[in-house]
Amino acid sequence: MKKIISSSLVLFASVAIFISCKHETAFSIANPGGNAGGTTPIPGTTGITCSTDSVYFANSILPLIISGCATTGCHSAASHADGVTLVNYATIRNYVSAGNAGNSKLYKVLVKTGSERMPLPPLPAFTASQIALVQKWINQGAKNNGCDACDTTSFKYATAIQPLMQNNCTGCHNPASLGGGIDLSTYTTVKASVTSGRLWGTINWTAGFSAMPKGGNKMPACQITQIKKWIDAGALNN
Repeated sequence: MKKIISSSLVLFASVAIFISCKHETAFSIANPGGNAGGTTPIPGTTGITCSTDSVYFANSILPLIISGCATTGCHSAASHADGVTLVNYATIRNYVSAGNAGNSKLYKVLVKTGSERMPLPPLPAFTASQIALVQKWINQGAKNNGCDACDTTSFKYATAIQPLMQNNCTGCHNPASLGGGIDLSTYTTVKASVTSGRLWGTINWTAGFSAMPKGGNKMPACQITQIKKWIDAGALNN
């Protein structure tokens, strides 16, 4: 998985990311139907209660990899930079040694520094907490699992909205890669997008707005409800 392409190709890939950050998802985690009871299950996980000690692929790992790695110019199905595709469990599993994060190519490139780390500079590196999440998932067996996780009664920025932005949006919308000229990496920039109406219009796939995630599935109804409740409550930094 280590980059072996020339500097010119690296530059080309970086330019491609700036021009068009597009996800090409091959695994749906959307639930368009929703659930009025307050918890929306991810397909294939209905009835599975989340454990606070477990990391779930469908809930946490896939959105993170799609946002940070499976973009145009990188490891999407169409781009497959260096022959690497990271769009679903099967393709991600190719670079994971279940039970041993330290021996997994995916984990190794996330913790590298400089020009060898992934995502490639100038894109932001995964945060320490995101890397720890991937590490824990691998060490727990790198299972293709999921659980009923979304709670519409939880819509504070720090505990609900910010994680949604980090896992679904900031791979394309960060200071180094301003997809559509939008940065969603901080509260201030997210709030600006709320004020302009762009955040709600794009995630709700409202006519006249570019549907987000771009080229991917609509966010689960429960997550959209969480964001709407947060916006309606004043989009506070809480």
